[in-house]
Amino acid sequence: MDNTIKIARPTITIAGHDEPELAQRLLSMLIAEDTHGLYRCEAVFGNWGMKNKSIDFLYFDRSLLDFGKTMQVKLGKDVLFDGRIMGLEGQFPQGSPPELTLLVEDRFQDLRMTRRTRTFSDVSDSDVLNQIANEHGLRSSVDVHGPKYKVLAQVNQSDLAFLRERARAIDAEVWMDGSTLHAQPRTNRAHGALKMSYGKDLREFSVLADLAMQRTGVTVNGWDVSSKSGLQHEATDSTINGELNGGTSGASILSSALGQCKESLVHTAPLTGEEAQAIAEAYFKLNARRFVTGHGIAEASSQLRVGNTIDLDGLGPLFNGKYYVSEVKHLFDGTNGIRSEFTAERPGLGRP
Repeated sequence: MDNTIKIARPTITIAGHDEPELAQRLLSMLIAEDTHGLYRCEAVFGNWGMKNKSIDFLYFDRSLLDFGKTMQVKLGKDVLFDGRIMGLEGQFPQGSPPELTLLVEDRFQDLRMTRRTRTFSDVSDSDVLNQIANEHGLRSSVDVHGPKYKVLAQVNQSDLAFLRERARAIDAEVWMDGSTLHAQPRTNRAHGALKMSYGKDLREFSVLADLAMQRTGVTVNGWDVSSKSGLQHEATDSTINGELNGGTSGASILSSALGQCKESLVHTAPLTGEEAQAIAEAYFKLNARRFVTGHGIAEASSQLRVGNTIDLDGLGPLFNGKYYVSEVKHLFDGTNGIRSEFTAERPGLGRP
């Protein structure tokens, strides 16, 4: 028998101070994270009760809950979410007391609200990421590799959209931790592995291995201006071998079952061989990693976060093993307490 005490209600912190009374008035909550960044939280609180010796609205004076204030959601001592209040929504349902919904987003919201057209000269993606972080008053922790470009153009894009585009081009992911912008390749982001077993802390799981978007090769063509010669790079199964953990890749199964199925990217214009390689390999990995995709419901855990690895058991030889968490929703309500829904993926199918 598992005698571990489960935490059923999260802690709410506003502007650096724990607010136990506010946490007790929490009716429901959704925290949503994915690999694109811009994590968000929607929290619904009861907004009717005793205030100044009379029954009244509790939070409409904006003294506690107000625009721009920081809000953290904790599970025990671990932070599940850290952002700023961006919206206040009043709810006045029939037959029940008024409610107040907080709409909270992380610091990527600053980048989403800034749209520009500009160019960068003689830069790497690391240079661009650090510059954007600095422009928004953020600290940066950038550890990415890639080519240096003569020119990069941001054309009528928000800083967030441009940041995501540059990260995808070099197989990197971006996320916020408080006021620090992080950027790393996926293979460097995951730390440790949270173990879960079906029927225990893994309540439900559905998983699909699908060949529809798999390719045996991805080719990128371009033109090297300096040498006045054509460029070509083909990314194949070898680019994903280090992430298979003993499984069989979708590309390998596709080749055996249906034969060669290759794709040529025509919307790119690399100017160097290094650019062509980076684009081809990033695109191949993007689809290859989604060969096996699972959706689950689990006991809430601070380790169940986007970018972490989960090691699943009780699913049989094809689907046991390690998965990369690509999306998480932490949910709370008064009936079921706190729990987590997640999407996880991996490039390999287990061997029977």
